[in-house]
Amino acid sequence: ADLGAAIKDRRKAIGLSQTALAARAGVGRQWLVAVEQGKPGAELALIFRVLDALDMPLMTGMPKTDETPKSVIDLDAIIAASTEDRP
Repeated sequence: ADLGAAIKDRRKAIGLSQTALAARAGVGRQWLVAVEQGKPGAELALIFRVLDALDMPLMTGMPKTDETPKSVIDLDAIIAASTEDRP
């Protein structure tokens, strides 16, 4: 629900309609409506596409430390892989 509200706030702040954002992100408008309303079960790859369309970075609440992370997740690679099989 928090992520959906953040997406809606950002979309409105930059003056995009749901239809325009859905087209920009390559998702359906009804799907976007459901996400903004906080409905569970949204496909993570589509969430990443919407965040990318809004130029909205995803941050975690993990505390900062001086340690080097043990692994790095490449979100761009995950998004690319999830959209490779799509027309």
